[in-house]
Amino acid sequence: MTSRPADSLRWQVAVGADETSAVFDPSAAPDAPVFVFAHGAGGNLADSGVVRTAAVLRDRGLHTVRFNFLYREKRIGRPDPMPRLTACTEAVVERVRTELSPKRLFIGGRSMGGRAASVLASQGFACDGLLLLAYPLHPPGKPAQLRSQHLPDIHQPVLCINGTRDEFCTHALMEQVLTTVQPSWHMHWVEGADHGFHVLKKSGRTDHDVMEEIGSVVAGWIRNDSAPAPPDPSPA
Repeated sequence: MTSRPADSLRWQVAVGADETSAVFDPSAAPDAPVFVFAHGAGGNLADSGVVRTAAVLRDRGLHTVRFNFLYREKRIGRPDPMPRLTACTEAVVERVRTELSPKRLFIGGRSMGGRAASVLASQGFACDGLLLLAYPLHPPGKPAQLRSQHLPDIHQPVLCINGTRDEFCTHALMEQVLTTVQPSWHMHWVEGADHGFHVLKKSGRTDHDVMEEIGSVVAGWIRNDSAPAPPDPSPA
């Protein structure tokens, strides 16, 4: 398992009357954008997928802040209801603003963690953009149960990355949903990857190749598509 960098900082974050853990993994650039990174339903801030992705993003110039949702902090198996998930995300973001005063701040995460961030953003929560990794458009085998009603209400830039073999996100259904979202939504499909971004050996690629692709796509999006628009040079 990948270990935390030596300069990582562990925080305890108050969430109402409760408390959860978060880990700040700094990039080399002090004024780098910050990504508040939530785990999936079966994961936690230290699972291999989250740690590996955070490392790739730090290498591409992003500070990352990984955190546990409250149910995972309490070692409960069943995820919290959505309002409790969004409240936890909001509390971690506020701690990040206090500790780091970031110039640019992005929210999101893997699967359910990204979904919680998307719900929060659709309610008008302020951030500079969303990074959704393996967005769970529907439960496996239940394409009629779409989790997309709120997505058109997100006005911040969005980068959504899913694999073409993701059983939580049927390609054709997501392409239909994309016709309803804002123009600032950018979709990237990882060919042959499943919900965990794993690829078959016969594909000729490795999981490492996939992570490098994701890192490069995120870096390009942060640099270009999510950048604030330049000021209007015309006189008032």
